[in-house]
Amino acid sequence: MKLTGKTAVITGGNKGIGAACALAFSREGANVVIAARNMSDSNRIVEQIISEGGKAAAIAADVSDHEQVKNMISRTVEMFGKIDILINNAGIIADSFINKMTLEQWDKVIATNLTGTFYCIREAVPYMIENGYGRIINTSSVAARKGAVAQSNYAASKAGIIGMTLSLAQELGKYNITVNAVAPGYVATDMTSNLPEKIMERANKVIPVKRFGTPEEMAAAFLYLASDEAAYCNGAVLDINGGLSL
Repeated sequence: MKLTGKTAVITGGNKGIGAACALAFSREGANVVIAARNMSDSNRIVEQIISEGGKAAAIAADVSDHEQVKNMISRTVEMFGKIDILINNAGIIADSFINKMTLEQWDKVIATNLTGTFYCIREAVPYMIENGYGRIINTSSVAARKGAVAQSNYAASKAGIIGMTLSLAQELGKYNITVNAVAPGYVATDMTSNLPEKIMERANKVIPVKRFGTPEEMAAAFLYLASDEAAYCNGAVLDINGGLSL
């Protein structure tokens, strides 16, 4: 198995892409820590992993809170002795046209999506440097590539993640720590299930493959970047969007 003996922390790992990553990583032999705010959803994924013979734990954490992130990382090390893989997947939306966007809408999205990613990397990197190994994979979005109406806050946060990824790939490569990103397009998750039918139809028309992606298809990209097969992949941004960004 590709991740035998590795420990992976997955933020936002209890739904959608994060949950698919948690299951995929466990099935490849990783110890999985699911970090999210909703413990009932996290425990459900943990129970599924354990029922399949894997090892997993859930930690309540809001990544926009630095102290909670510090606790999450230290508890992971206490439980499993190390952190090999960090998946920064926690993210929120608060859509609004710019002239109606509140300061709170802007601040919350930036705090969770961008600053939260920074917090997690900042706290995990010392352990990775000590162990001489690390795989950091950040979740960006097609919105970072082409923008999105009424999502200036979200697009800015996801574009910032790409900039952070490229910078840290150069900074951390010498420690055998690679930093990459996955930029999904429309994916069939809880976040997109509430989209109006007209918007979903319009989206399917402009996506070259004429459908939304699945969480499992996204997880396959994360799994590749976390594996030894991607040891020379550093500073990459994988656009997994059915051709939407073309």
